[in-house]
Formats: sequence, structure tokens, C-alpha cells
Amino acid sequence: MFVGGLILLTAIITWGTANWLNPYGEPGAAGTEYVRSTVALVMRNGAIATLGMCALAAYLLFPARRPRWPARDWAIIGVLAILVVSSLYRLIWLQTSVF
Repeated sequence: MFVGGLILLTAIITWGTANWLNPYGEPGAAGTEYVRSTVALVMRNGAIATLGMCALAAYLLFPARRPRWPARDWAIIGVLAILVVSSLYRLIWLQTSVF
């Protein structure tokens, strides 16, 4: 339970870090266009890492025998769903607009 919660926390941190990056922000100083591909690569790797950590956290947080507490289960399912859907959206968006 503890390790699953810790991995879920790291998935949220990874998701948040990759979510703050944007390869299409305001133009910066001249000559910094090469950074855009690096930011897109970090966003893609962050989305893939978030999906992997969500899968591992779900496996660890929902064992076959667990105490019945539906509010906790629904909250964890909601957090996992938000992370997975937004990471998949980010992967699709990056594929169609950047790469």
C-alpha cells in the first residue's frame, strides 16, 4: 500500500513536470528555436513514464484482497484516470503537432 501510494505520488510529480512544459510558448531570445524539440522530447518521455508508473501504482494499490473502502478506491481510480487520459492526449498531440 505504501509503495503503491509512493509510486502514484511520483506519477503525479512526473505528470505535473511534463505538463508545465510547452514547446509552443512565447518566442524567447533569438537562436533558441532548437530548444523546442528538446522540450517536446521531455514531454513525450514524461507522458510515457507517467503511463508506466500509473500502471504499476494501479497494480500495487488494487491487490486481489483489500479492505472495502469505496471512497478511497474511487478517488484513486479518478486520479489514475486523469493522469492516463491526459498523458495519452499529450502523446497524440505531440505526434500530430510537433514530430
